Formats: sequence, structure tokens, C-alpha cells
Amino acid sequence: MTSQKDGSYNYSYVFGQQPFKRQYRTRFSQKEIKHIAIAVALVIGVGYSMALINLGGFGFNSPDILIMSVFALILTASFLAHEVAHKVMAQKAGMWAEFRLTTWGAVLTFIAVFLPFKIIAPGAMMIGGNAPTAKDMVKISVAGVIINMVFAATLLGIAFVWPVLDYWWLMIMFSAYINAIIAIFNLIPFGILDGYKLFMLSKKLWAAAFVPAAILTAITGYIVFVFL
Repeated sequence: MTSQKDGSYNYSYVFGQQPFKRQYRTRFSQKEIKHIAIAVALVIGVGYSMALINLGGFGFNSPDILIMSVFALILTASFLAHEVAHKVMAQKAGMWAEFRLTTWGAVLTFIAVFLPFKIIAPGAMMIGGNAPTAKDMVKISVAGVIINMVFAATLLGIAFVWPVLDYWWLMIMFSAYINAIIAIFNLIPFGILDGYKLFMLSKKLWAAAFVPAAILTAITGYIVFVFL
């Protein structure tokens, strides 16, 4: 069983005049933690829904609650790690960076819990303060997608050494595929996506990120759709 899938994590720049010192320890405000908590709840909901719809292979009716829960946690960890990667790079560049829910993003993510078409975009990393250098912007832009590629490659490696083709194997492989999709989607050089910022800064660096993301998507996608 398959369904159309989509993932979109992004961040926005809000330039201001206030100077910020470079941060070597990630800092979270109480307001940011509240916004992250709501976003996490929404992503967990999408994770359970996605698992129920897509992990119906091997002739079984549905995956058990434990497998669905682990998938939802992996998806949530992928989302959080992506956003925090942007935050860490921005703070190291001496900028203010905090996650904020967006009204339409949160609404669309909530609706996606009940639909076969999935959108994960409850909010964005808002970044402001000092204007970053080109080098800092490259690091901020590419940080999130690198995290998702690392997730995808790691999960793919685990799937290759998994001893049995069971529901756990399918969940791991599907998790790798979703992370690869998130990476390549965010590398599309369009609009507010990470790929547009990176493409405008350096087409060579954009290609260096896009090619491995495309390879991971092709490998994981082929394997997943053989079994789903």
C-alpha cells in the first residue's frame, strides 16, 4: 500500500540591528520550548498516521502499536534534529535563532494527520540579528538536509544488516526513505526552501548536497516500493 508523501522543513531570516555574540551552547527560550512541544505533538500524529497507511506490507492488516510508535519517534527526531541543526549553525554565527509555529503550517500539518497526503511543516526556525557571511549562510542552509541524509544513510545501513524481512525491517527502511525525501525536497532550489538559498550562494555546493540526496532517495525509494 502506498500513498503520496511530502516533507518540508525550512527556516526564515528576520534581519535586525541587534548584535549577538557567537554561541557555542544551544539555547532555548521558554516560548520556543512551548512552540516546539506543539510541533512535536503534531509531527507524532503525522507519524502514527503515516505508519498506519504505509506500513501495511507482507500480507498483514496493520503494524503493531510498538512499531508505529518507534516510527513516529524516528520521524519526530528527524524533524527536531533538522530544525536544531539550523539553530546551532545560526547561533554559532552570532545570530538569534528560535523555532516558531506558523498558523497555516500548523493547521496543514494537523489536517495531514487525517489525510493520505502528508505535510510536515508546523513551523520554521526564525533567524535574525547580524547579517551572516556567505560562509555562515551556506552552513545554516545545508545543516538541516545533512542531518536528514545522515539519518537516511544510517537507517539504510541498519536495514541492510537486519536479520529478517519483517515489519521492523520495513519500518526502518521506510524511515530511511522518508528522511531521504525530506533532504531532497528541501534541496529543491525554489522559494523559501533550503535548496534555493544554497543554490544562490554556491551551485557547486548545492550539487554536492543534491547528488547524494538523490542517490539515497533512489535507493531507498526503489527498495520501499518493492515491498509496499
